[in-house]
Amino acid sequence: MDKRFENNMVDIVGTIVSHPEFSYEKFGEKFCTFNIVSKRLSGYEDIIPVIVPEWMTSDCDYFGRKARVTGQLRSFNRHEGEKNHLVLSVHANEIKEIDNGKDDFNKNEITLDGFICKKPVYRETPQGREITDVMLAVNRSYGKSDYIPCLFWGNNAKHVYTLGVGAHIKVYGRIQSREYVKRLSETESETRVAYEVSANRFEVEEEKEDAD
Repeated sequence: MDKRFENNMVDIVGTIVSHPEFSYEKFGEKFCTFNIVSKRLSGYEDIIPVIVPEWMTSDCDYFGRKARVTGQLRSFNRHEGEKNHLVLSVHANEIKEIDNGKDDFNKNEITLDGFICKKPVYRETPQGREITDVMLAVNRSYGKSDYIPCLFWGNNAKHVYTLGVGAHIKVYGRIQSREYVKRLSETESETRVAYEVSANRFEVEEEKEDAD
């Protein structure tokens, strides 16, 4: 992986379940979006949006094929009325079709190196599972940052909750998708999909002091 992206690395193996569709154009280069599905051990499927330069799919759109996607998890704010909606997607550096003889082989890994930018929120599920929600700011080129919601469970939830805003941590986990119902008015609602990182472990990074 390019050293420029060591603080944000995604590696997914799954099945591509949609044809690429035009998303946007930037500096004369066109980008497309498609979805890749990665199965968990439980059998639940995470459906993850991927953005690629159009030239990556000019010879093959990979629809219905098993592929490996590597890249970074990026965020941007989409304006909805007076509110902003955080949108996450994987920006691919490489797509490679794979044939490993194992139809059930899936991979969904992400490593993030960033800073806690909001006070962590600790809670418990109705089943008694402990969760802490963390918003992680991950720096990228040209002074920009990606803001990525992360979930920590059990003992990790207890530990990360004690960290303050500005704490520097490295997170290892997977990207997960989940559906929720968004109420639009008293009579209208719609089903949407949220994306976040489910952390299986993390490390607190010690800041190096400047030498005299």
